[in-house]
Amino acid sequence: MVRPKLGICAFAPSLEAMAGAAADADAAGFDSVFTSELYNRSATITLAAVAMRTSRCEVASGIIYGVGRSPLMLAAEARDLDELSGGRFVLGIGNGTRRMISDWHGQDGSGPASRLEELVPLLRRIWRLHEGPIDHEGRFYKLRIRALDDLASAPGRNIPIYGAGLAPRMIEASGRVADGLLGHTLFSPRYIREVARPALERGAVHAGRDPADVALATYTLAVASHDEEQARREAAAMIAFYGSVKSYGQLFDVCGFAAEAKAMQAAFAARDVDAMVGAVTDAMIDEFACAGTPAQVAAALRRYHGVADHVVLSPPSFRVSPGRIAENLALLTEHCAPG
Repeated sequence: MVRPKLGICAFAPSLEAMAGAAADADAAGFDSVFTSELYNRSATITLAAVAMRTSRCEVASGIIYGVGRSPLMLAAEARDLDELSGGRFVLGIGNGTRRMISDWHGQDGSGPASRLEELVPLLRRIWRLHEGPIDHEGRFYKLRIRALDDLASAPGRNIPIYGAGLAPRMIEASGRVADGLLGHTLFSPRYIREVARPALERGAVHAGRDPADVALATYTLAVASHDEEQARREAAAMIAFYGSVKSYGQLFDVCGFAAEAKAMQAAFAARDVDAMVGAVTDAMIDEFACAGTPAQVAAALRRYHGVADHVVLSPPSFRVSPGRIAENLALLTEHCAPG
């Protein structure tokens, strides 16, 4: 079985801690360092800090909210990050759920897959503005611009673009227009085989592309501790965090945990976090996480050999103290680095 490329999400409570974790991962031999964003962090700023502290690994957004920026500014930020990193940047774009699109960003929440299919080619066209003016009137984006002669130049290379997706139609969108898919933290090998890989291939074939040209990358929930039970408890809390969201219901259904997902959603509605976490079973932890001692985590990662092209270790962030976040990152870096 072919070992996938291995990355790590440098999630930590501060910019300095994230940059330090990225530097450690780069020195340890990881193939990539990813950063993410929510309502309290900007992926672009953290990536700039990461780029300055690394020299070899890819630096990637996992994810940047495409819906939260205009295509023009997203293209400019990606270009700057690629230059800052010396051509090591991978642009991972996501939209979040329909409700996040409408409630968080004030945008039209319909058609998130169609939105991605419009955005990705438009970004590439902006990077080729030297070829001529853009007059784009689409469903989600409107852009009219021409370059000044002294600013009309392309980036130093074709910046890779990965689309985030969980539901089949969203995954198909990446197969149609992107260089790769970035799967959700709870993408298990079973979900990849039964849902993600076929959907990605359908999207590529629909667009007349070779499926082999579209990479499948995924986050995986990774929790290491010298106390195995502590690691599993922390994994359960993160699974419950995601399980409370109805949008992720299909993922749990496919993997045989529909009843557990409903129990987590009911506990969330009752604001009973303990019950929400308590609904997570040992079988769910084994399905959705690589959790336990450092050696157990390293062994569990072998489940992805031959299944994904790129696996990114994703530390939990729900009900985890800053000290444990740092400890987990250090253990994952020390014990799970490639080779």
